[in-house]
Amino acid sequence: MEPVPQEDAEKLFSRALAAFSAGEYQAALAQLERALKLEDNPLLYSYLGLCIAKERGQVKKGAELCQASLDLEPENPAHYLNLARVHQVARDKCQALDVLRKGMAVGGSEEIVALLAVLGTRKPPPLPFLSRDHFLNKWLGIGLSRLGLR
Repeated sequence: MEPVPQEDAEKLFSRALAAFSAGEYQAALAQLERALKLEDNPLLYSYLGLCIAKERGQVKKGAELCQASLDLEPENPAHYLNLARVHQVARDKCQALDVLRKGMAVGGSEEIVALLAVLGTRKPPPLPFLSRDHFLNKWLGIGLSRLGLR
């Protein structure tokens, strides 16, 4: 019998990224779990957290994994991007924007800029002397938007 060749963690990670880019989160999750058995790497945990949040719906666990990776490597913008995507899965746009801005402060990346553009920025309130949550700002903004004046 021939011994089964031991797979390299880098090859598994590159396959996981390819599957992730194709939207095959289950396949990426399996590859990442296999790679983690071979190598302990914060980048693997970051992508694993994102895949767990997207595929299994375990947003809290995914955010914890991404945050742990971020604590170990605070200068890596990929961790900020993955944590922001986890917040996006959780439908927490404010948190996602906050994390993306922090990612831009440490160097940023094209993917962070693209996600910031997708999430968008808010227009200033119609009455700036009132808070954004004030009912006049809310309804005036809705009305002006519907009339096409905003």
